[in-house]
Amino acid sequence: MKKTSFFLSLFFFIGLSFSFFYYQGTLPVNKNNNQPKIFVIYPGQSLEKIIDNLANEELIRSKIVFYLVVKQLGIEKKIQAGDFRLSQSMTAFEIARTLTDGRVDIWVTLIEGTRIEEMANVLSKNFNIQEIEFIKKAKEGYMFPDTYLIPKNADVDTIITILESNYRKKVNEKILKKAREKGLTENQLITLASLVEREAKKSEDRQKVASVLLKRIRNNWPLQVDATVQYALGYQVEEKTWWKKNLTLEDLKTQSPYNTYLNKGLPPTPICNPSLDSIRSVITADVNTPYWYYISDKQGKKMYFATTLEDHQKNINRYLR
Repeated sequence: MKKTSFFLSLFFFIGLSFSFFYYQGTLPVNKNNNQPKIFVIYPGQSLEKIIDNLANEELIRSKIVFYLVVKQLGIEKKIQAGDFRLSQSMTAFEIARTLTDGRVDIWVTLIEGTRIEEMANVLSKNFNIQEIEFIKKAKEGYMFPDTYLIPKNADVDTIITILESNYRKKVNEKILKKAREKGLTENQLITLASLVEREAKKSEDRQKVASVLLKRIRNNWPLQVDATVQYALGYQVEEKTWWKKNLTLEDLKTQSPYNTYLNKGLPPTPICNPSLDSIRSVITADVNTPYWYYISDKQGKKMYFATTLEDHQKNINRYLR
């Protein structure tokens, strides 16, 4: 009996100690300090890293207790990336709940090679804006693709200003000067870069593709870029994509100023929002490249370049049929 009583007392003491430890760990670091701190959670950041950062910012008393609080609330997968306004006067429970729906700013990633309609869809899911409003106001090619931290309550005009400002920082005067040296206006630079973005699958292929396209323009050849036809065709309901996967011969006859099979030169505007890598590939393009043609294989993973129509046809027969 004495042994049993000893273990019962021990377990009771351990339980009481843990309860006290847990309770203390949930309390505010300093209940009198309500000075807000901006706490940042980056996309893809692990719970362990978030907890480490909270402890380093002196916003929680115990990393172990905060972990248990998150598990208790069942919110591990609900914690969001973004900026949060926290203070030392908040309890562990208040901080945990704030991290699920108390963002000041929101992280959003806009992928290179997407058109403004695709960007509008992403933005409307994160902000209280209408897709159609963004589409009407945004300028294709100049909504720089990047990862942004945007105010939660931002309207369409604010978001467009943020994207355009980033574009101006990246596509600076040095780049524009090199474009002018190649005889390209800013619109021609970005339009050509947008074609490269959609056509070249790998970074190492972009300069080659840009060189072929620029060479064709200089020699008054039609560009014959499939992506421009895809842009002209627009949204594909069955495929649920803005970029039709398999173009038919009828598609290539589509009447549109964007169809570079029917019209020589560049389309009137960019067809997507290109990366800086694609923009740079244009200003470093070599019009003296020996290549006139290129294709991508069926998987879209590897590109093959040719100097003659005969070699180009061989590549088509070998890699596309």
